[in-house]
Amino acid sequence: MRQAGLAGRHRRRRPLTTIPDPAADGRPDLIGRDFQPDPAALDTRWCGDITYIPTGEGWLYLATVIDIASRRVVGWATADHLRTELVADALQAACRQRRPQGEVIFHSDRGCQLGFKESLQHCLSASIDAH
Repeated sequence: MRQAGLAGRHRRRRPLTTIPDPAADGRPDLIGRDFQPDPAALDTRWCGDITYIPTGEGWLYLATVIDIASRRVVGWATADHLRTELVADALQAACRQRRPQGEVIFHSDRGCQLGFKESLQHCLSASIDAH
């Protein structure tokens, strides 16, 4: 290859995605690791994660909120950063879109970027959609 003037192509380095907080307390699993769809349980269990998308201008971060019962994306947000606002914006979008009537359990990994690092899951009140 060297004689022909060719060089191998190197893949771009991927960012470190989930950075668990070692100081976070262990919390009970409020959904019991039950990720099965259940049409009777819409807007009671949501989960979320962040996807990293390479662009010509750098990384774009996509936070999604998925209703576990229907496996549909119910809220999302994009940003050029991994600050807490990214996930908060996605949760607010989900609440505005779905307007849950009761509490919702939000399940996520323990990545430090969520700002919710003290717990895997949170009970959300429908009142956060007013913000």
